[in-house]
Amino acid sequence: MNLFDARNRKVLINHLTSDKYDLIIIGGGITGAGIALDAVSRGLKVALVEKSDFASGTSSKSTKLIHGGLRYLKQFEIALVREVGHERAIVHRLAPHLVKSERMLLPLIKDGTYGKIMTSVGLMVYDVLAGVEKVDQRKMLTKEETMEKEPLLHDELIEGGGIYAEYRTDDARLTIEVLKTAVQRGAHIINYVEATDFIYDEEGKVKGIDCIDHLTNQAFECNASFTISAAGPWVDKLRAKNKSLFGKKLHPTKGVHIVLPHEKFPVKQSVYFDVPDGRMIFAIPRDRVTYIGTTDTDYFGDLDDVRTEKKDVQYLIDGVKHIFPDVELKIEDVESSWAGLRPLIEEEGKSASQLSRKDEIFESQSGLLSIAGGKLTGYRKMAERIIDKLSKRLSEKDHRIIGPCITESLVLTGGVFKNAKEVRTYESSIKEKVVAKGLDPYYAEYLVGNYGKQTDEILTIADSIAEKDAEVDLALAELQWAIENESVHSVLDFFERRTGRLFFNINTIGKLKEPVLNHLYKTFSWDESRIMQEKQWLDKELEVASEFT
Repeated sequence: MNLFDARNRKVLINHLTSDKYDLIIIGGGITGAGIALDAVSRGLKVALVEKSDFASGTSSKSTKLIHGGLRYLKQFEIALVREVGHERAIVHRLAPHLVKSERMLLPLIKDGTYGKIMTSVGLMVYDVLAGVEKVDQRKMLTKEETMEKEPLLHDELIEGGGIYAEYRTDDARLTIEVLKTAVQRGAHIINYVEATDFIYDEEGKVKGIDCIDHLTNQAFECNASFTISAAGPWVDKLRAKNKSLFGKKLHPTKGVHIVLPHEKFPVKQSVYFDVPDGRMIFAIPRDRVTYIGTTDTDYFGDLDDVRTEKKDVQYLIDGVKHIFPDVELKIEDVESSWAGLRPLIEEEGKSASQLSRKDEIFESQSGLLSIAGGKLTGYRKMAERIIDKLSKRLSEKDHRIIGPCITESLVLTGGVFKNAKEVRTYESSIKEKVVAKGLDPYYAEYLVGNYGKQTDEILTIADSIAEKDAEVDLALAELQWAIENESVHSVLDFFERRTGRLFFNINTIGKLKEPVLNHLYKTFSWDESRIMQEKQWLDKELEVASEFT
């Protein structure tokens, strides 16, 4: 039985209430997902609970790059650059449809962040540390070559440029595929279940968690030998509940991204450029849009309600105007946006943008392990480090020996391609199929980029629906497949985390929301109050995402 099928939720809850686990993980973002896969692949019996939907926090709100951390060279974080560079090559190999090579243009401007010599040397060091393949290694450009690459740049400011390698991804999709891979290996993973407190044995050691199922309001206990908190920005709240909030604490910082129609900001390729305050931001073309980010500001507000503010949008637009003077952007041009938190570690005297992106493990006397900090790119190594630490505890407590980390070789669901060339060949075959259905060719890249080889299953479902509108048919096929394979329980699970439509194709939601709501209603036998609630949630998020339009 597939326990990631949303229709099998009661069976999954029964397991969580009756089984005894080696490990419970709190948090269904990329860090928790990576830990679950690492642990279950080493033979541990694993459960994971997420209080909202998977990847609904930080792990769907990043710049959506698996990048090597070029800017960390400037902070002399050599080991971090080496590690994330190595890791991005691994993740690309494990899911080449989802982690795609992206040539990044780095324009050089007078008195900018990077001078010519520093950039040339820095990019060369970056290539070495990050293990960049020869075909993707850096190339320095003259002013003329830089302007040819991107004619929209400020001709009077540009002194030259460099091209270097990055990788683009969809952070929420990556999280889902890691979770699904863990489920296939036996992990019990559930969304909309919150860890409300810890359960302790007579010696004061954590032996499980109290839970509440937010879909049914059912309370239950889940028991395990060990517990790891990978709750991102909420880590300190759980440490406080565990009475172990001592020493280092989190320093959340907010990052905002805005999305514009590509015709409003028609960059020819991805650009990493200076803004007036000395920071750098990205402009990345993606299908029919260009997205820009990110801000980096201290955050002291509600962790569960992080919003894009007008000043955030204006900051990014002003940054674009600084180096793309002929691009006439207004706040009203913003089609959608997202805001998320980085769960960074507090460092006295450092500003938001100066804080290290290194991860940190916190150990409490009660046995709770917590992990925070880090980057999307480094999720696999973060998981390896904390499970290695857990392995020592297992050997000391139960004299049980588990093997080393093997996730470097575990291909993620959907990613059964030899290389990027094979992905492109498959995408070409899918393009023929979507065009034959009367769909825009864009949907081939969208489907393969989201689902990889799983696209075949979705198109088969679409064939069986075959109603009047091909776009609606496809969306309903995606929805049915995601219910059966990706634990979709809400309209926002689908439109935001599984498909990215809320961010990158928001204009299609108006046509799709009623068919999607009706399908969910029929699948889960919702009552009228749940239907109204779902509509309100969607309308609210649509308003938030597009409030500047």
